[in-house]
Amino acid sequence: MSESVSPIGIVDELKQSYLDYAMSVIVSRALPDVRDGFKPVHRRVMYAMHVLSNDYNKPYKKSARVVGDVIGKYHPHGDSAVYDAIVRMAQDFSLRYPMVDGQGNFGSIDDDPPAAMRYTEVRMTKLTHQMLADLDKDTVDWEDNYDGSERMPSVMPARIPNLLVNGATGIAVGMATNMAPHNLTEVINACLAYAQNPQVSAEELMSHISGPDFPTGGIIYGRAGILDAYRTGKGRLHIRGRYHIEPMSDTGVNRDRERIVFTEVPYQANKAKLIERIAELVRDKKIEGISEIRDESDKDGMRIAIDLRRGETAEVIVNNLFLQTPLESSFSINMVALDNGQPKVLTLRQLIAAFVRHRQEVVTRRTIYELNKARVRGHLLEGLTVALANIDEIIATIKASANRGLARESLLNNTWGSGSVVAMLTAAGSQSVRPDFIEGEDPKAPFGLIDGESDGEQRYRLSLEQVNAILDMQLHRLTGLEQDKLTEEYQDLLREIAHLESILGDFDKLMTIISNEMIEIRDNFGDERRTDIIDSRTDFNREDLIPEQTVVMTVSRTGYAKTQPIDDYVAQKRGGKGKSATAMKEDDVIDHLVVTSTHATVLCFTDSGRVFSLRGFEVPIASRGARGRPLVNLIGLNGDETVTTILPIPKIVEDLSAKNNVSLTSDEDESLEDSNEAVPPFVFFATANGTVKRVELKQFANIRSNGLIAVGLEDGDKLVSARITNGSQEVMLFASSGKAIRFDENDARAMGRTAKGVRGMRLADDEFIKSLVVIEDDVREILIACENGFGKRTFIDEFNTQNRGGGGVIAIKTSERNGALVRATKVEPEDDIILISDKGTLVRTPVEHVASSGRNTQGVTLIRLSKDEKLVAMARVENEENANELIDAMREDGTFEVEGQEQQDIDTVTGDSATTDVNDAIDIANDYSLNDDSADDDK
Repeated sequence: MSESVSPIGIVDELKQSYLDYAMSVIVSRALPDVRDGFKPVHRRVMYAMHVLSNDYNKPYKKSARVVGDVIGKYHPHGDSAVYDAIVRMAQDFSLRYPMVDGQGNFGSIDDDPPAAMRYTEVRMTKLTHQMLADLDKDTVDWEDNYDGSERMPSVMPARIPNLLVNGATGIAVGMATNMAPHNLTEVINACLAYAQNPQVSAEELMSHISGPDFPTGGIIYGRAGILDAYRTGKGRLHIRGRYHIEPMSDTGVNRDRERIVFTEVPYQANKAKLIERIAELVRDKKIEGISEIRDESDKDGMRIAIDLRRGETAEVIVNNLFLQTPLESSFSINMVALDNGQPKVLTLRQLIAAFVRHRQEVVTRRTIYELNKARVRGHLLEGLTVALANIDEIIATIKASANRGLARESLLNNTWGSGSVVAMLTAAGSQSVRPDFIEGEDPKAPFGLIDGESDGEQRYRLSLEQVNAILDMQLHRLTGLEQDKLTEEYQDLLREIAHLESILGDFDKLMTIISNEMIEIRDNFGDERRTDIIDSRTDFNREDLIPEQTVVMTVSRTGYAKTQPIDDYVAQKRGGKGKSATAMKEDDVIDHLVVTSTHATVLCFTDSGRVFSLRGFEVPIASRGARGRPLVNLIGLNGDETVTTILPIPKIVEDLSAKNNVSLTSDEDESLEDSNEAVPPFVFFATANGTVKRVELKQFANIRSNGLIAVGLEDGDKLVSARITNGSQEVMLFASSGKAIRFDENDARAMGRTAKGVRGMRLADDEFIKSLVVIEDDVREILIACENGFGKRTFIDEFNTQNRGGGGVIAIKTSERNGALVRATKVEPEDDIILISDKGTLVRTPVEHVASSGRNTQGVTLIRLSKDEKLVAMARVENEENANELIDAMREDGTFEVEGQEQQDIDTVTGDSATTDVNDAIDIANDYSLNDDSADDDK
């Protein structure tokens, strides 16, 4: 075997070769440098464009020209890798702050490929110049290119924390990096905080950086992943697209239909494939309710339009889209970067500290460079000043020389009168204007001032640089004015040198300069966040997608349910004819009207004594003209079963239930039975035959999807009403004959769910219970309404407390004019009432317009009804604090008549329905926070 060949084990060779390859990929290709945030290919592209003077304010250059320079001089890899890097730096949907200004087709968010490099043109953006600022001032180290024929920077000076601002993605050998982009303003503010206090904590830095800020916007749900990433270098984010819901049309075939419009998608989501995915789900019937999907994106922005079928709940479909498509995606943060040439997982604080340290080094080296440059210039000014002081001798010496070389030797070998140089150096004082190194200087014969040989006058020995400057001096510099200019420039240099030396000698001043430069970057290039952040993702559910608002929930006799915003009903003067609340089909009427919240829970009690639970947002919101959705599709009713009472649960009860880890909906299994704290509310029931029963509310905590028995009923009896009480209140029962009884709720002891109850009011054969009212201490009046639209307001004190089981006293005269009693509810003067007829006509009236009257009276007109129209429902609306201002504004707009005049021009729209039997029990529940209000009268 030849002596030049050494045997090596194959395992050792493969191990070493693979390590060399791995390190080459890690250091030279895949991972960014923590200082400037660039991978080598990006850095080399930027430097090649800088060498080409491909500036933001100069004409574009062909991409192929830049790619050719990069692969020919600096990057020993294929042109496709370089062009791909340029393309990505030009895409505003890939980089939060693009580094390349591209002209031509550079791809799209639909993953369309860019045009070939021979067709596109590029130049640097204005922001990119800040990455290369001071590159020519010896601020960074330089290295040889792949063949040693060129020099290139090993890192950029980088005035911008590019790694945090634009992020980075790379897959190396055995490791990878995936860093999210951030908002420039926030990152700069965090860097400023660190510059002012290097001991700043990670939490304080996070007060400046709220989270990633993606170029495509979107919404981040949950801060837990952000905090993990900033504290440990690794975390996971959940991003959702931004959307809004808009009506398709107010008229025509698209009336009552909605459209979901997505204007932003998660970062790195492919819009075209996203739309294809939605179409597949619709085709496979995995998502229903979508009629059409369109991509309406244009130069003004993204717009994905999703048209829904009539009656569909948009929030439900949006929830399914998030669940089954990339409209919700995760972004895993892995903050790996090269720090001093070593790959490390870095925290937010470490990233900011590395950038600030880099800026300290850059500014320090720049200051040293500028100081040396100023000293060199001062040295030349001294030589020019000596030349002007000895101009005749120097001209004679030059004229006597045969060539430039001999003239230079003569000038170097002679000493010259110092002239005003002595004064200049005296003015410099302790400041050193002399360069640290002067070419050709002999320590035994130094350049500069020297003592005279005979008369003691100081002479000046010129250096080679000074002599060359004198030989290059133009004739106009020989004037006396130039002497003054040289002196003035020298004084300016002295001040500049003093300033630069003070920077190098004062760390605080150095940090002030760094901070001012960062502030300048922030003010010139900072912008607003594009990505919003919602604090908690764990609580994110369907309820969070639906804005909480007060709504009117209506259920018709044929079982159609819907909700409408309370603002749809404008308060009118009592006696107004109102406007249509819902479209009625033949032989259908409104049976139930509840004022509640989209986030509240309502209990639906049926005539058979069963109870179901619903959330407000589960009932679709529809316009006045829509019928709504069949109630049987929302709760498990039997074929002949109807809902007689809809009872909103007060928010205080829901909050207490949540505190005790229980549920009032069918989605949870926990029961109030296991609660350590007793939940005080009860549910008080009244049946048509006058039976009452009281049950603890906690017994309805776990309501199954097929319902729960609420009360046991005798044959022929049915449940009329249910109300929530606190265990120490009084209740009132109102019969169809106009009579009422008032007694303490404790007269009816608490029973189990299946119990039948006790007698509450003694009724005649033709009487039945119409209303149940729970009396509260702060409510002093009762409002009663009759089927012909008449009613009144009476003080509760006029009804004496009796024992249960009595026949009651007269509450209102049910004369031929009034008709039978329909509803009674407790009210306050600042409340409103909503009245609705069997034809769907609805009016909203302030209670204060109904004067109080005695118990044994007939009342006044509440709503004007047509000849064959009957009042069937009434509900109380508790006004907000600004109710008085709202009513005053309505008066100014003419909604109310002037006192003493007839009301005119009432908007009247009636539904088309047949006359109905108003003797059926109509249960109306009131506002969810005052749950036993239902009717009001005006005098």
